[in-house]
Parts: sequence; C-alpha cells; structure tokens
Amino acid sequence: MANCSVVIPYYQKEPGILLRALKSVFAQSHRDFHIIVVDDASPLSADKDLETLSLEERASITVIKQPNGGPGAARNTGLDHISEGTRYAAFLDSDDEWTPDHLKNAVAGMSLFDADCYWASITGGEDFYYHFGMAELAETTAVSRLSETPPYYMEVADLASAMLKNWSFMHLSSMVIGEALFRKVRFEAALRLAAEDVLFFYDCVRAAKRSILCDSIGAKRGEGINIFHGMDSDSPLFLKQQFNTWVALDRLESRFAHGPKDIESIEHYKKTARDQALWSQMRLVRRRKAPQFGLLAEWAWKDPKILRNALELAAGKIAGKPGQTSEPQGKQNH
Repeated sequence: MANCSVVIPYYQKEPGILLRALKSVFAQSHRDFHIIVVDDASPLSADKDLETLSLEERASITVIKQPNGGPGAARNTGLDHISEGTRYAAFLDSDDEWTPDHLKNAVAGMSLFDADCYWASITGGEDFYYHFGMAELAETTAVSRLSETPPYYMEVADLASAMLKNWSFMHLSSMVIGEALFRKVRFEAALRLAAEDVLFFYDCVRAAKRSILCDSIGAKRGEGINIFHGMDSDSPLFLKQQFNTWVALDRLESRFAHGPKDIESIEHYKKTARDQALWSQMRLVRRRKAPQFGLLAEWAWKDPKILRNALELAAGKIAGKPGQTSEPQGKQNH
C-alpha cells in the first residue's frame, strides 16, 4: 500500500487544469503515493485529462464519480476510500499545484516530530493577497523552530487560538494529516459556500496530538473555478454564503471550550458575516429589489444578534458611518 493518499476533488470546465495538478503530483520527490480523484459531477469529466497519462501513471489513480455535493462532500468521499495501511492523507485542489518536495517535507517532518497535522506555505497570484506564509506568521505569533536547517519546521504552542485570530496562513492544498485524523474527521459538506475548510482545520488542530508548520512553499494556487472569490456580493447566493460562514463559526464555538480571547475572535468573524450579509440586502433595497426575507428570518431565528447588527448598521448609515468590515476568506473550490 502507498503510505500517502492524495485526495483531489474535481469540478472544472476547462481541459488541462486537472492534468497540470496531476503532473505536479507525479513530479514529487516522494514517490510513495496513490491518488484519489473525486469527480463531483464536473461539467468536464476527469477522464479527459487522464487520457494523456502513461499506463503506469493511470494505474496509480482511482477516479470516483458522484452526484454533485460540493468540495467538502468530494473530499469526504476521497477520505472514505483511503486504503488500510495508509499513513497520510494529502489534499490538492484540482486547479492547484504542488512544489516537488511537498510530500517529502510533510512525511519527513511528521515522522520526525511525531505529528499528525501539517501545513506548508502556499503562494498565489494577486487575488490571493489575503493569504500569508509561515515566515510572516512567525513575525506576529510566538513560534518554536524545530529544525535548524531547511526545510524549517516550526510549532505554535496554541495553534487553535492563533488560527482564530487569522487563519489565512492555512490552505487545504498545503495540508497533510495522519491516519488518526483522516479516519474520523470530516468536512461539513452542507456548508459548501463558506467556511467548511476552516471548521475542518480547527477540528483537526484540536484533535491532533501534534501539529507542525513548514515555511517552505508546498503549493501554488491556481486559477480554476473558485465559487467563493468568484461570487459577487450582489449574487443571490451571497447571503447563503455569509449565513453558512456564521453557522460554521457557531459550530466551531459550540464544539469546544474556549477562553475569552478565542470567544472574542469568533464573535468578531460572526459579526463580520452578519454585517456583510446585511449590507448586501441593503444594496438590493436601494435597487428596489426585495430582500431575501426567508433566509434572513431563518438567520434571525438562530442568531437574534443579527437584528441588533441591523439596527447598528442602520444607525451608522443615518450618521454617515457605513463601517463595513472584511474578513480573511477561505478558498472554496475543487
């Protein structure tokens, strides 16, 4: 059995995107892997990008086709099909690429430091401005360097709290987890428009015996279908996206005991989700369109604070202080 399974959720419209990702896997210096591609009812079948691969390469790939369930559901399917005897699971979005030593660094670091949760840094284009790497994290957060020669491995004493302040140093395509996690932790697939990856990160960090970070670039972010950043705030789905973000944060808050600072961080992001949702509905009203009353009522039923936020925003508008905020966004694509 391969000691590492690579889980790739796939939903794309352009040929060649998946092939590019697969080539980056086959270029890995660590060769002990098996690839699981989950075709999430993609408009363009994954089979198209596999045709040019060699027989040996295709033999190391399992393609699973399923009805469309979103990236979280696709990743869960991949995790469910990892063979016995596999030690690690690595994630790669179908439009991203790995650098050649990503798996080598992950496996070596996790083995050396007995860790079961790992992130490397990731790089991207101009629209990836909100993301930052491990070296920048070390400038604002207390870290312990675990190695004195490259690749530099590091550890944060309270990684859960650090990510609640700003989780933009984490990305699925640079994440690797051990068997203790990939056999039990799953994505909340219903939150497909929002922060399901953040909730998964947090569940893994809290369940891990040890989490380590690596400041080497492990992945390069691509430019395929990205439902999160491709969604305009005027889209009818935007309110659902913000509601799901609030739901993810609420579940994160309720699953574990949190100190005052962590609760403050969570509430900050909850308020941001409320504010962004309310501003989107106010724009509808200004264009003489009806707000999405049904979802707003559902949100208010679960979260009465959104009514207070609405009053605060209305008062701010009257006073000429819009006060709209922004938050670090998680990538939600296949």
